[in-house]
Amino acid sequence: MNITTRHGTREDIPAVFELVKELAVYEKALDQVSNTVDRMTQDYEQNLFDFYIAESEGKAVGLALFYFRYSTWKGKRLYLEDIIITETMRGNGIGKILFDAVVKAAHETNCTGMMWQVLDWNTSAVGFYRKYGTRFDDEWLNCHLDF
Repeated sequence: MNITTRHGTREDIPAVFELVKELAVYEKALDQVSNTVDRMTQDYEQNLFDFYIAESEGKAVGLALFYFRYSTWKGKRLYLEDIIITETMRGNGIGKILFDAVVKAAHETNCTGMMWQVLDWNTSAVGFYRKYGTRFDDEWLNCHLDF
């Protein structure tokens, strides 16, 4: 199986959005997706996020989407929003390739570290992140204010 990874481009946004919807289906939350290809394209053009894409036979099979945030305590941090691998391609090491690319991007952009979230029931992802020596918070609560 030939997998290639590369920095994403504007032209990849429709495929990115399909991967986002596939993740929402996996998490049984498709009804919560209110984003659109047009909005994602506009946001990408405003440099609000960046991403790496994994392809097999010219088709997008994986995505790592990230952006930068600022911590008053730590400084510049990279926030990994999502790693998404199509269901049929999971278990082929694509997640590791994409995660390593994001870690490299964090180093290259002088970040002081990375942050992300993982659902507690996603035991395969939790196990994956443990291999990197990830510290899991148990005292912070996620907060949301939707508009």
